Amino acid sequence: MKTRPSIVTITLNPAIDQTVTIPDFKVGGVNRVGESRCDAGGKGVNVAACLADYGLPVTVTGFLGEENPRIFEYFFSQKKIIDRFVRIAGSTRTGIKIVDDRNPSTTDINFPGQAPSQTDLQRLLEIIAPLSTRCPWFVISGSIPAGVPDDIYRRIIEMIMANGGQVALDSSGEAFRQALDAKPALIKPNIEELEAFCGHPLKTQAEIIAAARGLLDRGVRTVVVSMGHLGALFVETDAVVRATPPQVQVRSTVGAGDAMLSGMVAGKIEARSLMDCARLATAFSVIAVTRIGAGLPTEPPLKSIEDQITLNVIPA
Repeated sequence: MKTRPSIVTITLNPAIDQTVTIPDFKVGGVNRVGESRCDAGGKGVNVAACLADYGLPVTVTGFLGEENPRIFEYFFSQKKIIDRFVRIAGSTRTGIKIVDDRNPSTTDINFPGQAPSQTDLQRLLEIIAPLSTRCPWFVISGSIPAGVPDDIYRRIIEMIMANGGQVALDSSGEAFRQALDAKPALIKPNIEELEAFCGHPLKTQAEIIAAARGLLDRGVRTVVVSMGHLGALFVETDAVVRATPPQVQVRSTVGAGDAMLSGMVAGKIEARSLMDCARLATAFSVIAVTRIGAGLPTEPPLKSIEDQITLNVIPA
């Protein structure tokens, strides 16, 4: 049997996700917790979980606090994910997610991450360099911790691409802007992030597609714009596909974008068409919003969700 290619995800600012479920959550009021759980989190960790559950070999790297890595180590062991994270001084941050599943909403409270040293950064680059010579796809996701230069993603992408690898990027702000200069193969902004990048609202589908095409003009090959319950636009030079998900009961929107990105990378690994990539990526995302926690469960079956995705080809 042919060995499936390995994917590397890079998460510089992971978090332990503490999810508390509070029906009828009231800001400024007294709230009672219905459920509480802690999970290994961070955008690249979420991506890795989906890819591993899909059956692809995955390696993870980035920075983990040396004082509390156990929850991540156990998670990686359970998912059979190869752990190449650099341990740094201090504790990995916690992110609190308040889920109101009676009035579907998620409130995020994010703490700052630990600041890696220059030595830590160098160790990370020394881990990524040999991986970039044998792994065809890398996913770089999330924010950068305090003290890390804004050009770090650009530098990592340039190193990977110099060795023949391809990069999917999901970030925002100045680090994202500088990373575009390195021409990642795939980017996945949500609509708010794309508007922030453009500096103005995008009110119509045509305006969103035009903004995405502007990114293609900078050397990106595929732009995926996620739009929540409205679905997503998948834009390449010669094709534009809109994917609309079925109506489902939303438990949490945490990790939905990460799931979509993982489905897109999985589709690219399998050399699927843009339409089939869009279908798979959207199905990953639909499954993500119906549950709490990263990864793909066996139920509902992925194929049954794929069959419910509506795809529309938009004239280029």
